[in-house]
Amino acid sequence: MKKRLFQNLETRRRRKSSGSFVQGLLSLCAGGATAFAFAPYEISVIPFITLAFLFHLWRTGSAGRAFINGYLFGLGLFGVGVSWLHISINLFSGINLAGAYLLTFLLVAYLALFPALTGFLANCRPVRSDHCFFLVVMPSLWALGEWVRSWLFTGFPWLTLGYTQTGGMLSGYGSLVGVFGISFILAFLAGGLILLTGKDRRMSLALTLLLVLAVSWQLRALQWTDNSGREIEVALVQGAVPQEIKWLPEYRSLSLDRYPELTEPFWGHDLIIWPETAVPGFLHQFREYMDGLDRVASHSGSILLVGLPTRDPDNGAKFNSLVLLGADPQVYNKRHLVPFGEYLPLKPLLRWPLDMLKVSIADFAAGAGDDPPLFHAGGFAMGLSICFEAVFGSEVISALPEAQVLVNVSNDAWFGASASPHQHLQMARMRAIETGRYLLRATNTGISAIIDEKGRIAGKTRQFEPDAVATKVPLFTGSTLYVLTGDILVVTLCLALLAWVLLFMENRA
Repeated sequence: MKKRLFQNLETRRRRKSSGSFVQGLLSLCAGGATAFAFAPYEISVIPFITLAFLFHLWRTGSAGRAFINGYLFGLGLFGVGVSWLHISINLFSGINLAGAYLLTFLLVAYLALFPALTGFLANCRPVRSDHCFFLVVMPSLWALGEWVRSWLFTGFPWLTLGYTQTGGMLSGYGSLVGVFGISFILAFLAGGLILLTGKDRRMSLALTLLLVLAVSWQLRALQWTDNSGREIEVALVQGAVPQEIKWLPEYRSLSLDRYPELTEPFWGHDLIIWPETAVPGFLHQFREYMDGLDRVASHSGSILLVGLPTRDPDNGAKFNSLVLLGADPQVYNKRHLVPFGEYLPLKPLLRWPLDMLKVSIADFAAGAGDDPPLFHAGGFAMGLSICFEAVFGSEVISALPEAQVLVNVSNDAWFGASASPHQHLQMARMRAIETGRYLLRATNTGISAIIDEKGRIAGKTRQFEPDAVATKVPLFTGSTLYVLTGDILVVTLCLALLAWVLLFMENRA
């Protein structure tokens, strides 16, 4: 009798272990599949299915098991989605390929903690109602988790699920609630898909889900900002100088000659934009060159924006900057720097081991954040961002509603022919949707693009080729709801819903 009981217990243990292994493997695969919802693939229906699967696992398991499945989902998502990070680490920091893969894995392992903690928190306190769990708790926790990831330790909002809808079914909500609001709605719909397999209130739920989609479709057609009636001629110039040789002294002339040559047909346009670090050296080193460009731009009636590093003559601080020529001189210094890419966090602790390993880390200073990131010239205002800054919607809107057009200069040459430039462009498109403004994105090797106020690409360059794109762009005024509220609206809503759930549970206890 005892022997049979022992055998039954052992069989159950093995089945449970086998089931946990299968769940974990499927979670890992679901996370990896979700990465294909982002650019350049943009299969925007994937996260509805994979999130529904993950939420189902979280509902049927313990808090500990939810943490593990969430972590494996995150490993799949970020392991596939940001695997391109090893390219820049290996090629441009002096770390060998094995070390580059290790550092990339460490970042992926950190990022995977966010979906893991989301699952854990969802199961910390039992929620009796499936409708409450799937339609309130999970959307709120998921959106909050992504929002925290966007600012914790300076933030890394890459692969926020709302970006999968930049050209998808839910893009209409971007002007109202931004990318994190779209993540909330996406998670709400994923939870609704699970409930549709049940027996309770399926008809009313199905109608609700269809209404959410129908509203998004109508919102896409609405114009939230006002066309000022004025158009400007713009040109984005892409030099496509390879990153490997760009900063070598013997190749500097390649950039210095190529950009004016590509710009020649566009003198006379209202606005011409060169990308981040288009000039391979500090402003004070190329003062004569820049003065020459300023004279040509002024004579032709053009405003020229040039990306290059600058240095404070008083304290020697170095900045990643954007300089305006052809009108009253103006300089914008990048504020949100990339940790380990543009500056070294925890410098007293990390400097010596990196020096021992002969790892090169740039040492830029962040620009002052007192004034909005704006240039005023030619009778209009431009909202500015440099590279990484364009992935932070709450920072881009600090130039609004004064800015009538958005400008982003970037250098995606660090990541070669990977998914990174496509993902970066996808996020820039969301900024245009959120703000109801055209966004002009000039990059070194592509993809340079002119993006309209609905996030659609009105013109773009060929990648890795010297190229330019030009068109007429309308200037917009006014504010979307997202410009007025930022992320506060969605964060407050999520916190209020979770508080309601806790109070509701306590009252029913």
